[in-house]
Amino acid sequence: MTPEQIALVRASFAQVLPIADAAAALFYDRLFALDPSLRPLFRDDLTAQGRALMGLLREAVLGLDRLDRLVPDVRELGRRHAGYGVEDRHYATVAAALLWTLERGLGAAFTPETRAAWTAAYTLLATVMQEGAAGRPRPRAGVGSPAPASAGD
Repeated sequence: MTPEQIALVRASFAQVLPIADAAAALFYDRLFALDPSLRPLFRDDLTAQGRALMGLLREAVLGLDRLDRLVPDVRELGRRHAGYGVEDRHYATVAAALLWTLERGLGAAFTPETRAAWTAAYTLLATVMQEGAAGRPRPRAGVGSPAPASAGD
């Protein structure tokens, strides 16, 4: 990611923080609308789950310029998620729900450049999580990188 992309992700996430609970609820509503089979992977208390999600996103956003410290934690997160039943195919659905949520939450501030920056950030983090799930690093030349699905309605 470029420094400009990191700055866009951070600035836009700062705008999401005041509406974090609502954004998390929107995210999970969209996620389950896109793929209802994902619902059983989550505990019943989606409010707590949403707060955990927003905390993880916050840490990831803050760590985008310190990947040497962020990557081991994200790999471990991927390993844990694999244990919950998360599969590679789920990452594209999560990307679509995340981008849709950001678009709804940020409105006009979710510019094409901001969308591209979030797509780059998510692709980076999802690829590292998938490495952790697989128990080994993946090739970096785009092989195995999730292609976010359309976030449109």
